Amino acid sequence: MRTLSFYLGAAAAEIAGCFAIWAVARNGASVLWLAPGVLSLVLFGWLLTKVDVDFAGRAYAVYGGIYIAASLMWLGSVEGRVPDRWDLIGAVIAIAGALIILYMPRSA
Repeated sequence: MRTLSFYLGAAAAEIAGCFAIWAVARNGASVLWLAPGVLSLVLFGWLLTKVDVDFAGRAYAVYGGIYIAASLMWLGSVEGRVPDRWDLIGAVIAIAGALIILYMPRSA
């Protein structure tokens, strides 16, 4: 459960940080948004180091699936656009892949 919390926190931090840059570059928001955006991206990187996975590449692979689902939650909750069935099907597939990578037994 702790690992999942770190992954979810990392996803929220990365999406918020990237959205701050998006808001400045695409939506004309003040450049002052870049400061919290950069801090959020630093938090993302730090949180991802806290997951209980032995190798960085595997941690990033699992994170990819979680990031996809979290991005669609952002789409719905912040941007007000309801994900369609293809978004949801893709997210389920991505999460299934992440769970396989995270929880399947490994040979030494």
